[in-house]
Amino acid sequence: MAILPLIILFFLLAGLRWTIFKGVLTKKGLILFSLVPLALFGISLTPFGSATFYKEWIGPLGINLSFSQDGLSAIMVLLALLTLPVVFITAEFDKIKNGQRMLGLIMLMMAAMLGAFTTTNALLFYIFYEVALLPIYFMILWWSENPDKSKITLRFFIYTLFGSLFMLLSLLKLYSHAGTFDAEAMIAAGRALPATDQAWVFAGFFIAFAVKIPVFPFHGWQPSTYDAAPTPAVILLAAVMLKMASYGMIRWAVPSCMEGIEQYGSWAIWLSVISVIYASLMALAQTRFKMLLAWSSIAHLGLMTAGILSLNIQGIQGAAFEMLSHAILSAALFYVYHITVKRTGHDRFKEMGGIRAVNPLFAFLFFALVMGSVALPLTSGFVGEFLLLVGLYQAGAWYAILGGLTVVLGAVYMLRAFQVMMLGKESMKFDSLTNSEKWVLAVCVAAVVVLGIYPDLVMMHMGPTLQNLFSVAKG
Repeated sequence: MAILPLIILFFLLAGLRWTIFKGVLTKKGLILFSLVPLALFGISLTPFGSATFYKEWIGPLGINLSFSQDGLSAIMVLLALLTLPVVFITAEFDKIKNGQRMLGLIMLMMAAMLGAFTTTNALLFYIFYEVALLPIYFMILWWSENPDKSKITLRFFIYTLFGSLFMLLSLLKLYSHAGTFDAEAMIAAGRALPATDQAWVFAGFFIAFAVKIPVFPFHGWQPSTYDAAPTPAVILLAAVMLKMASYGMIRWAVPSCMEGIEQYGSWAIWLSVISVIYASLMALAQTRFKMLLAWSSIAHLGLMTAGILSLNIQGIQGAAFEMLSHAILSAALFYVYHITVKRTGHDRFKEMGGIRAVNPLFAFLFFALVMGSVALPLTSGFVGEFLLLVGLYQAGAWYAILGGLTVVLGAVYMLRAFQVMMLGKESMKFDSLTNSEKWVLAVCVAAVVVLGIYPDLVMMHMGPTLQNLFSVAKG
C-alpha cells in the first residue's frame, strides 16, 4: 500500500472540505482526527505499507509523481504530524469568524509540507515548496489584527516568491543536463558540472532557501510576519515550514554542488554567521516576548545553515538534529506565548512579574524549555548546537567562535525574559494551567530531555541517510 501519497491526499481532501464547506469539529474531535495520519505514517514503517511510490505523470519532460521515505524525511514527516495536535489545542476555531476556513488552510499547508519532505522529483518539490506559502498568506490577511497586515503579506509574498525564482533557475540548469527532474539524476548532473557552474547553481539554491530560513540579509519578511500571524500559523511556520528550506539545503543543494560550495561558498557561511550575531543582538533589544522568539528563531536557523555549509558530516548531522530540536522548542515557546497572552492580554514581558508565585508549575515548565533553548547539557538543544559547532570548527575556527555567540547571547535574552516574567517582584493574577496546556508543555519538556539524554533515538534513523547523502556529495 502506497502510504505517503495517501497521507498527502488525506490532508488535501480535508483542506478542501473545510475551506469550502462549513462545520468545525470540537477540539477533542480534531485531536482524534490528527491521529489518523499518524496511524497511516505508522503503517508506512511496517511491512504492510510501502515507503516508496512512483507513477509517470508527464513522461517526456521527466516529471513523475514520485515519493520516498528515508530516515531524514521520516523524521520530518513525524515532526509535522506531531505539531498538528499542538496547533489544534492552540487554535479555537469555534470562536474565530470563518474558523473552518482557517482549519482548511492548515490542512492544505500540511499537505504541501509533507509533499516537500517526501517527494523525489525536483519539480514537485518546487511546487509543494511554493504552495505551502499560500495558507500563511491568507491566514494573516484574513485573521490578523495587525493594521498593516496588507503590507506585511505583500512583503512576505514578494520576498518568498523572489527567492523561489532563483531555485527554479537552479533546477532548470540541472534539468538541462539531466533531462529529468528525478532527484538522483539531477544530483549526478550537478556533480558532473565544473566547480564554477556548481557555484552558480548553489547561489540560486542558497538565495531561495536563505529567504525562507531566513538568513541575513534576506530576513526582512520574517519579524513582521511572525508578529502579524495568528498563533496557530506562527507555530506551523516556526516549527515546520521554515524547516523545508533547511531540508532542501541538505537534500538538494549540498549533494549537487559540493565542489562549488567548497571553492566559492565561504560567503554563504559568513552570511549565516552574521545572521546568528545580528539576530541575537536584535533579540536582546526586544521588549515583547513574541518578537524575542522571532529573532531567536533567526539566530538558531542561521547556525543550522552555517553547519550545513561546513560540508562535514558533524555539521550536517548537527543541523538535522537541531531542526528537530528547534521545532519542538519553538512550538512549545510560542505556546507559552499563547498561554501568557491569553491570561494577561499582552506579551510585553517587562510589564509582567511574579508569575512563579501564583503559578509555579507554569514557571517550572517554561524554565525547562528555556534551558533547552540555551543549549544546557542533557537537553536536545545542547546536542544539536554542540555538533554544529564541532562541524563549524572543522571548517574554520572563526566560524565556530562567532557562531557560538548564539549560545552566550541566547542565554542572556532568554534568561532575562524568564527572570522578568516569572521572578519579578510584582505578583500578578495568572490562572492555573488547563489540563491540555499541562499536557502540551509536559510532553514538549519530556521530548527535550529525552532527546538530550539519548539523541541516538533520532540519530540512529537519520544518521545512515545523512551519511549516504554526504557520501554521494563527496563522490
